[in-house]
Amino acid sequence: MGVRVSVIGGGTITDESRAVATAVGRELGRRGHTVVCGGRGGTMEAVCRGANAEGGSTIGILPGERREEANEYVDTVVVTGLGHARNALVPLNGDAVIALSGGHGTLSELGFAGIYDRPTVGLGTHEVPGVETVETPAEAVDAVEAALEREE
Repeated sequence: MGVRVSVIGGGTITDESRAVATAVGRELGRRGHTVVCGGRGGTMEAVCRGANAEGGSTIGILPGERREEANEYVDTVVVTGLGHARNALVPLNGDAVIALSGGHGTLSELGFAGIYDRPTVGLGTHEVPGVETVETPAEAVDAVEAALEREE
């Protein structure tokens, strides 16, 4: 299938959230999908690490102007100089969105996912209308793939 999946979530996370994000990345990488994320730490680093471990590729859309701010698992770095406004670009550049735990930034990205009409799946995140809730990383990727197939 090979689509771009934006994965959104917090920059500061627990060990449990890190494990979930890594598992989501592994599942995406294993299935040949490209991860799009904010490119820094926390959820973003964990999902990129997981994707890389399975041979997947990653794109990090950074809020700042320095490529060096990207985590070491980002393959393609996009600097924006936009600060939090870059949150609009993360869901825009994915064919679908998987939302993990996070705060206000994640909530803003969920809003943009809705504005851009991206199929969105939530795993341990905010409850928002239009976001399909799932329980496991594999279910999250299954749900994204099913939503994209329905759109074809």
